Amino acid sequence: MTVLVIFVIVYAFVAMVIGDMTMQTASSVIRFAYFAIAGLAWTIPAGAIIWWMEHGFRLSRRPDAD
Repeated sequence: MTVLVIFVIVYAFVAMVIGDMTMQTASSVIRFAYFAIAGLAWTIPAGAIIWWMEHGFRLSRRPDAD
């Protein structure tokens, strides 16, 4: 859970800085498109992090001993 929160905070900050630095002279349509895409793009890696939190990462394929 902590990994997901840290990822979202860092991603939002980086997307905001990139958008601010590169989109100052762009048209409103381009800015809207960038922030719409950047605002939704975090869901793909966040989904992978959630999957990893639920299933875990196994280095071996042998079944767990009970």
